[in-house]
Amino acid sequence: MWTSMQYRQVVRGSAWYDLIVSAVLATPWSFAALHGVLMSVAQLFDLPGDLPPFAPAHVLMVNLLGSIVCVWSVLRIRDPQALYGRYDAVGRFLFAAWMLYALLHGASAMLWVFLFFEVVWGVMQILPVRGERACSRWAL
Repeated sequence: MWTSMQYRQVVRGSAWYDLIVSAVLATPWSFAALHGVLMSVAQLFDLPGDLPPFAPAHVLMVNLLGSIVCVWSVLRIRDPQALYGRYDAVGRFLFAAWMLYALLHGASAMLWVFLFFEVVWGVMQILPVRGERACSRWAL
């Protein structure tokens, strides 16, 4: 169980993690560099799974995702409300589900690292906060 202050730190910490990991996805140029590094790592360690080249439409989707995650991250860094942490936890479990789906359908094994962090941050943000009423956690 978290105190209110601890929970705000968790929300802010998860936001910093997202910003650091997602900033490189926000532009076509930084994503191209990242994709090259990831392909090299996959080849170096002979990791199973596929990391195919990206067509322009795929890069667009990556850039849109990276951009919106960066905006969402900055919001949580500046204002780490408990409600934002709860919504973020739900989003992380959705991301984790789609990552697992991709892994089960042949995506690169490197995805396991990101799946691990999504689940850990999600669990940390779903834990109860001392003094928080259960019904008010999800109130809009």
